[in-house]
Amino acid sequence: MTSSAARSPRLWSVALLLAAVLSDLAASFWMAAQSHRWLPVPASAAAGPVDDLFALEVGIGSFIFLGCSGVILWTLLFNRAPKYDLDNGDPIEGNLKLEIIWTLIPLVIVMLIAWKAIDVSDTLSTLGGKIRVSGGHAAMHGVEGPAARVLAADDPAAAMPIQVIGRQWSWEFIYPNGVHSSELHLPEGQRSFLRLSATDVIHGFYVPAFRLKQDLIPGSVIDYSLIPTRAGRYRLRDSMFSGGYFSSNQTDVVVEPPEAYAAWLKQALRQPLQPAANAATDLYAQRLARGDRGWATVPPAPPPLVHVSADPTASHEG
Repeated sequence: MTSSAARSPRLWSVALLLAAVLSDLAASFWMAAQSHRWLPVPASAAAGPVDDLFALEVGIGSFIFLGCSGVILWTLLFNRAPKYDLDNGDPIEGNLKLEIIWTLIPLVIVMLIAWKAIDVSDTLSTLGGKIRVSGGHAAMHGVEGPAARVLAADDPAAAMPIQVIGRQWSWEFIYPNGVHSSELHLPEGQRSFLRLSATDVIHGFYVPAFRLKQDLIPGSVIDYSLIPTRAGRYRLRDSMFSGGYFSSNQTDVVVEPPEAYAAWLKQALRQPLQPAANAATDLYAQRLARGDRGWATVPPAPPPLVHVSADPTASHEG
């Protein structure tokens, strides 16, 4: 009778612990599935692997957070000391088995995330690698480097990439047919080759909907490729702090069917060159009108002359 009574609380405790762990797992899987909805719309071939890695991290983080919160809540409700108990806890020595367990579990978690991150990195490298091209100012103006020849061997379009130029504070895109634009147009479902450069300081080429980010380093040129997979208008942001007006260094990326893209290139070339709309120039002019007071800032570079200027009022999807 005594043995049965002793087993009953133990079985109840095991059942309660098992139910708590299963509930935690179910909630963590649900959070991982919901995490895809927290991100901008996926619009490139890189988005899927990156989103899956994010979901894995959300699931693991949710399991740990909910588990720890549950233990703390249970302790506060059912295992706290009496109201006027001011005694110290029992002097319990270290539990070697427990220490080994809570050392191995974080190790396994970290190795799992690292393995998945390496796998995603390898996948992204096959979707479009980044190759640094030396040559400084000369390379920025289209001098062919060894990296360009390597890419051209895989795809002839790599020999004529879209020039992407970041400056304080504007973006300029130069297409192989000579079109200059301050918004980036790309064909849907086709690999696009970009040649990234910066004229002054480090800028960040970051399109959240593409899940891709690449720094632009002054004096260097980086060959970059990506595959847009969803037609629409998305936001390109400067992800590096590059001076006083860097938050205005944004423009749109327009992904459209290949036929519409080809038609846009022909139509754009027929338009006259004009200064691009530039929020940094307008903000700096307002500063000068107020007496140029406050912290010193770098005057914005003149807006580039483009055939097509980005529309700052156009709506975008992310």
